[in-house]
Amino acid sequence: MNSLQKVTVIPRTRSDAAGDLGGLFHRLNNELGIILSHAELLEAKATDDISRSRAAQVVASVLDAMGTARAIRTRVNEITQE
Repeated sequence: MNSLQKVTVIPRTRSDAAGDLGGLFHRLNNELGIILSHAELLEAKATDDISRSRAAQVVASVLDAMGTARAIRTRVNEITQE
């Protein structure tokens, strides 16, 4: 590995950091959306109550995680505007 490959890019400003975090939020939200879609499909197609209940728990957890991610994004936006 040469010295150029070892360089870590550090955001220069708060807005740069917010942009980086915004990209991470977008990726996280996309992944959670995929999990949510699959869990909802499993819930709808479940043939027994236990499977339906477990899928519903996953759906609820993913929705909670999405809400947490939104709260983090909102807080990052507030910090960068201060």
